[in-house]
Amino acid sequence: MEKHAVESPVMIVKPGPAGKLTGPNGETLVPPSGWSFLPAGDAGVTRKVTSKGMYWKVEVRKGRRTISLGVWAPEPIVVQAQRDVQLMRSTESYQKKQVYAAERREKKQSEYEIEFCRAVESFLNFHSSYKALEKKLAGIVTAHAIPVGSGTVARTQLIPLEERASHAVIAWMRHQTTAYDNLKIARVKGERRAVRRSLAQQSVALLASYRAGNAAAANCPLQKALGNL
Repeated sequence: MEKHAVESPVMIVKPGPAGKLTGPNGETLVPPSGWSFLPAGDAGVTRKVTSKGMYWKVEVRKGRRTISLGVWAPEPIVVQAQRDVQLMRSTESYQKKQVYAAERREKKQSEYEIEFCRAVESFLNFHSSYKALEKKLAGIVTAHAIPVGSGTVARTQLIPLEERASHAVIAWMRHQTTAYDNLKIARVKGERRAVRRSLAQQSVALLASYRAGNAAAANCPLQKALGNL
């Protein structure tokens, strides 16, 4: 049964069939008359709209993540919020703050890049005869893992830096020195994790050989991967 009335001024809803919405209890909902949809993407406008305490937030689940698609709210509130934010962003003081914030982010990113690269080098800890290779590998792994928005383990703050560095190296090696990307893995619960664990063990053994200073094999996958970059 479709419901048009606002049962609660604030609700979390999901996209439903035929352009409708699904409420928290599985009911089909239609946004009230006079409401409009504000797509996600402008946090400033969204905050102003939701601060009024009357909106439906549209969310979807993708894997373990919950993603906001936007909010439904009374159209006058949405329009006023857009006007207020646009006016605020046109001021000279706001633009100066934006420039300053961008400079701070860039400086922080540069500092983290250096810190992360050192952590990768520390994790690799190759024998003195392979220090040039260590430095090259650390630089490549860092360049891959460090960009903002990359979604890699390097961007999380949930684990220590040392763990981020080690996970980033193993992840890079999984894609560059193993056949992982071309494997056909059975869609069985836990199978992909088991395959990744097995490949990680291979990567750990390969790194151990370089730490020990052993002669590199002629067909060493790490040498081959670095040679192609």
